[in-house]
Amino acid sequence: MFKKVLIVDDIDFNDIAAVQVLEELEVPEIAFAKYCDDALLKIKKGYKDNEPYELLISDLSFKIDYRKNTLNSGEELIAAVKQLFPEIKIIAFSIEDKSYRIKSLFDKYSINGFVMKGRNSIPELKKAVEVVYKDTQKYLSPELSNILQDKTINEIDNYDIQLIKYLSIGVTQENMEATFKEAGISPNSKSTIEKRLNKLKIYFKANNPTHLVAIAKDLGLI
Repeated sequence: MFKKVLIVDDIDFNDIAAVQVLEELEVPEIAFAKYCDDALLKIKKGYKDNEPYELLISDLSFKIDYRKNTLNSGEELIAAVKQLFPEIKIIAFSIEDKSYRIKSLFDKYSINGFVMKGRNSIPELKKAVEVVYKDTQKYLSPELSNILQDKTINEIDNYDIQLIKYLSIGVTQENMEATFKEAGISPNSKSTIEKRLNKLKIYFKANNPTHLVAIAKDLGLI
């Protein structure tokens, strides 16, 4: 089992749940951080002292307060840790349920597990730690198991997301060509934008751009 684990969460109750799991698994050294900046410093110090953390369990959302931080979310922390110390195992422990965002954590940062906070947090987190330790497969909460196989999510690219984002802030289809050109996004012809928008509406069974934006928000695309 892991010898040294770092829990990053700004809510004490969630720390308690994670600690219970790690104590049941007889993890000898458990550390905590409420800010992502502090967590990264702890991880760096661990390597400097030749006592590296083997597992990071992190929430994704952190409430902004009086303190100014460089890293303001669990995703930013995960990205920083993976860039510096790619060998560290990472489990995201969050209430997040948006499929695109969850899948991107696996695709972009190669996290090892995702556990949704809820009624079954403790048994699921325990199973996730055991699975990740064995290094045999990724762990994803059962209610989200279809996410990694979702072909629709796989076929949505950054161009599509940019298009939906501009729609969400009020840019009309008629003005999208000029907006894309100004932002340096290509292709930016009126016909290409129209074809892509029609494809997205068919993909998501959206009645109009407003409906498309609502669906994209529900999926966590924007």
